[in-house]
Amino acid sequence: MNGGGGASATALVTARAASVAADIDAAFDRLLAVPDDPRRRLYEAMRHAAIGGGKRLRPLLVQAASDLFNISRESALRVGLAIECIHVYSLIHDDLPAMDNDDMRRGKPTVHKAFDEATAILAGDCLHDLAFEVLADEETHPDPFVRVELVKALALSSGPAGMAGGQMMDLEAERTRFDLATVTRLQNLKTGALIAFCVEAAAIMARLPHEARIGLHGYARDIGLAFQIADDLLDVEGDPDLAGKALNKDAAAGKETFVSLLGVEPARERGHMLVAQAKAHLHGYGAEADLLRAIADYIVERDR
Repeated sequence: MNGGGGASATALVTARAASVAADIDAAFDRLLAVPDDPRRRLYEAMRHAAIGGGKRLRPLLVQAASDLFNISRESALRVGLAIECIHVYSLIHDDLPAMDNDDMRRGKPTVHKAFDEATAILAGDCLHDLAFEVLADEETHPDPFVRVELVKALALSSGPAGMAGGQMMDLEAERTRFDLATVTRLQNLKTGALIAFCVEAAAIMARLPHEARIGLHGYARDIGLAFQIADDLLDVEGDPDLAGKALNKDAAAGKETFVSLLGVEPARERGHMLVAQAKAHLHGYGAEADLLRAIADYIVERDR
């Protein structure tokens, strides 16, 4: 399959995603064993957020990019677990009353609703810390220089020059009108930076020189934007039950999105154009990139 879309891409992604999700849940179950002491509530809150639900797209991307370089499944899984720690922490904090004030996430009450705000903050903090503990462990990769580069790259992708910076821009979007270039920049940081790290991590583990990563960077940038466009479309057209969260919140908050700035059909067309560009960046790879191609197609076809 040289990257055709439609049902074949969805079937491939769904099958691999289910396997990766089971591995991620099992890893969280081991890491977050509940202690018999006063920290019990904290661990229960972390488990509530981390285990079950979610598309696990980011760990799947790590696995798909790792297919290009014959990286071990265990190394790819541990890097995907670290990224998922960062992703879940960001969702816990995003949902807090001071941020998006959401009641539901992944089809169940948000952590501050199921527990309390203080516990939710600590649960997010601890998942953030756990990400770097996982990456720094020699079980992730035998080469300490690779582990250091992974830690640095994830820190950059999740901090003020990445995801957290994009979240700050998203807060400002409630008070300021953003044009298309600014919304694109916002989403490149808030959503795209962590997605880009998923692909970059495989190149780091493969010790690929920086000049050999250009195509992978282009692929990651394009699918990151396509993912956000699909999210914006689902926010206005999607099913809240499938999404597992409230929809139409951006419009209610007065935020500009790709859909509000472009319109529904032009936004959809741009998403498909970005997917085509993303797959073109993989022209130097053969069947080993099939899952990456299928993920690109799936991103704009998903219903949640």
